[in-house]
Amino acid sequence: MFRFGSLFTAMLLSATTLFDLPLQAQEEKGSSWSASADAVSSYIWRGTRQGRGPHLQPMVEYSSGSFTGGVWGTFDFHGYKEADLYLALDLPAGFSIGLQDYWIADYRWTDFSAESGGHALEASVGYDSENVSFFAGYILNEAGGAGSSGGDLYLESRFSFDYFTVFMGAGNGWHTEAGGFRICSIGLEVSEDLPLTERFIVPVTGQIVYNPDSDRLFLTAGLSFSFGPGD
Repeated sequence: MFRFGSLFTAMLLSATTLFDLPLQAQEEKGSSWSASADAVSSYIWRGTRQGRGPHLQPMVEYSSGSFTGGVWGTFDFHGYKEADLYLALDLPAGFSIGLQDYWIADYRWTDFSAESGGHALEASVGYDSENVSFFAGYILNEAGGAGSSGGDLYLESRFSFDYFTVFMGAGNGWHTEAGGFRICSIGLEVSEDLPLTERFIVPVTGQIVYNPDSDRLFLTAGLSFSFGPGD
């Protein structure tokens, strides 16, 4: 864990040097708060269904310059509860780094133990452009309650077109049934804005996701409601 933390710090310093741009020289952005709430027919995370049935997914986020932080949650009507804290830093040329705490809220907040802890900590590196994005996440710790092994890796690529997005992800550890590194998520996503009134527009998203590792197919749809400056 210590070695990966050092590597993560080195990646930040290397990225700054690579692009020859100090972080403070990036385009300055103002500070703002925003909030949103999604309603989805089912919660599919990296090719696996979490909980049962529909989920409500609230989020509160704060942005200041290149930094973003927030909390995101998902709750179904059968007792599944998850609340995730996250921090992210935008780097030049579309790159970013992040740290996320996945907390399964059935377990005590203060329990970070390997035996029964409900917190799984993930460091990530991402790249995002208009049509292509990549994500790499690495779980730093073992958490018996959350189900992470420590060293769990996940890679995902997304390709966006005019009317749809296709994506594919692969991982090991808690991402696959036997723990080996395998493709676990192949999907198609479509989104459309639904104008309810002249000023009130609700984004609608539909997904079809196939998990080759578990041989399961999922269909899900959701509505998004955002609140923030100018909304």
